[in-house]
Amino acid sequence: MVYPDKIKEGATIGLVSTSSPITAEREEQCVKAIEEMGFKVKKAPNITASKGGYMAGEESLRGEVLNSMFADKDVDAIFCIRGGDGANRIIDYLDLDVIRDNRKPFVGYSDVSSLHLLFNQKCDMVTFHGPMVSSNIVDNFTPEVREAFFAAINADAEYIYKAPAGHELKVAREGKAEGVMTGGNLTVICASLGTPYDMDTDGKILFIEEVGEHVGNLDRHVYQLRNAGKFDNIKGIVLGQFTDCREDVPGYDMTRIILDAIGDKDIPVIYNIQSGHDNPMINIPLGAMTCIDTSKKELRFMTGR
Repeated sequence: MVYPDKIKEGATIGLVSTSSPITAEREEQCVKAIEEMGFKVKKAPNITASKGGYMAGEESLRGEVLNSMFADKDVDAIFCIRGGDGANRIIDYLDLDVIRDNRKPFVGYSDVSSLHLLFNQKCDMVTFHGPMVSSNIVDNFTPEVREAFFAAINADAEYIYKAPAGHELKVAREGKAEGVMTGGNLTVICASLGTPYDMDTDGKILFIEEVGEHVGNLDRHVYQLRNAGKFDNIKGIVLGQFTDCREDVPGYDMTRIILDAIGDKDIPVIYNIQSGHDNPMINIPLGAMTCIDTSKKELRFMTGR
């Protein structure tokens, strides 16, 4: 797996809407936020487009735009504007050879999880489950979040997750593990099953986050993964944010569901990792070689640089 090049001062950032659109006013705010960091901006033409109200234009256009952002030698990194819906529609239009030959930092989360899986598994490229421009950077790019954002992308030999103040890394099951990290949004990774980007968890560490789901839906998705064999040869589990997810009985939450699903499997499980649909939103490299050591409460990523 290849860790992409660092983002240098004055770099050109490609802004893309692979899923849902934003307003023209919000687009201006997004451009301003990136330019104020000292970067140049290249905008996708479909950021404010609409197909059905929930997609940023035709899937063919969204796919072609993403291809062009990877192919463009002047674009140094690609930041997703937001998530939403419809990213899986563009997969048929992506040129994986072009993307593989032009690896660069690609940042997003939520509906973008389908693209993370595709790029990790088919392009051997580390991607970043991190803040998106409209969703996070414009309004909630605190110094702590900003530091982690660039630390994950620009790390030298390794990047160690640093728990934000008041958000301690917690341990549900003790242990040590090493493996490539895969995963993303729970609903989206479940939707990958049976597709060309079907999530491969063999010998890997699984990261999961979700938003706005009832505990019963979380349970259904987790057991879909279990019944599909996705926990059979897994090395460890990392649980991110489960924002606005509702329990029926206090304490019977996602962590408990995971422990039920893996039974007596001797693998580490950590939770309260601050990456997902909430703030602070900390950048996590997907596809990177990852080490969990619960005795140190440490989550560490190797870059291979």
